[in-house]
Amino acid sequence: MTQSPARPAAQPSARPTGQPPAQPRAEHPILAEARSQVLRDGVGLDEGQVLQILRLPDEAVPAALDLAHEVRLAHCGEDVEVEGIVSIKTGGCPEDCHFCSQSGVFDSPVRALWLDIPGLVQAAKETAATGATEFCIVAAVRGPDIRLMNQVKFAIGRIREEVEINIACSLGMLTERQADQLAEWGVHRYNHNLETARSFFPQVVTTHSYEERLETCRLVKERGMELCCGALVGMGETLEQRAELAVQLAALDPHEVPLNFLNPRPGTPLEGQPVMDGRDALRTIAAFRLAMPRTVLRYAGGRELALGDLGTREGLLGGINAVIVGNYLTTLGRPADSDLALLSELGMPIRELQKAL
Repeated sequence: MTQSPARPAAQPSARPTGQPPAQPRAEHPILAEARSQVLRDGVGLDEGQVLQILRLPDEAVPAALDLAHEVRLAHCGEDVEVEGIVSIKTGGCPEDCHFCSQSGVFDSPVRALWLDIPGLVQAAKETAATGATEFCIVAAVRGPDIRLMNQVKFAIGRIREEVEINIACSLGMLTERQADQLAEWGVHRYNHNLETARSFFPQVVTTHSYEERLETCRLVKERGMELCCGALVGMGETLEQRAELAVQLAALDPHEVPLNFLNPRPGTPLEGQPVMDGRDALRTIAAFRLAMPRTVLRYAGGRELALGDLGTREGLLGGINAVIVGNYLTTLGRPADSDLALLSELGMPIRELQKAL
């Protein structure tokens, strides 16, 4: 089996001849605590402990990433899940999510657009050709109406006829009947993000509640679909609220958590929000892995902006074990070939389809 690499060892610094070698720096107390609790026992960090990780000094961040990588290998394995996403309905959403350029409430350049079924099938083929095991159909809606549900049903049938890939959906808030239907049609995974902490949520969304999001997450799990429930960090939340979000996600016990970093979009209320600092983004990756040792933690939107190529590599060696390849819904991502080449360079095998079923 291919071995995932350890983080390269730091090179020793020069010291004057005749002086004794420097003693190794002691591990930061919260990392020593996490090594025992999370790595050895598999118990995720609580809110206060996550906050300590988010507050680590810069010099301790590499050690936190090393530990998060060890946790990922011990509790999730070495392979990486690859996914592609495509929007069946873009723009014109009636909700006021302040980060989203697809909201019809704001003066955003994104306009409503529907993708036809042949386009979805072609996108699924292209996604499968990258080695991805998951293809997610996304719609910018409050929740699916009859027209959208019928399109999704037909699309699933057509994709299954031509492509061997798991199908996921992200269609907003669901009714019980809609959750039943998606499960019956063979939807493998459903995405419904919490986005941010309960305490910060009213500052980001006012047209629906945190509890409504939780209800859809409950329906998804009850119907036997895998729950994909993600986070968007860097929206102006405090570190305390970021820690709150990590443990609220952990309490849901989702199969997967996509980790997004805000890419401020023109025309949205958050267009002037500064891009998240790369070191803070890496702290967040380590903290979320240590809060959720067994969860699929996926690189998602905004990583290219917050982290760049070097940071992307560090995150893959710091707890990330899944990647969205190609473009996102309204923003450009790294070319799929670049991510796949990086995974190959790092010796990280792509999860095979039969393992994702």
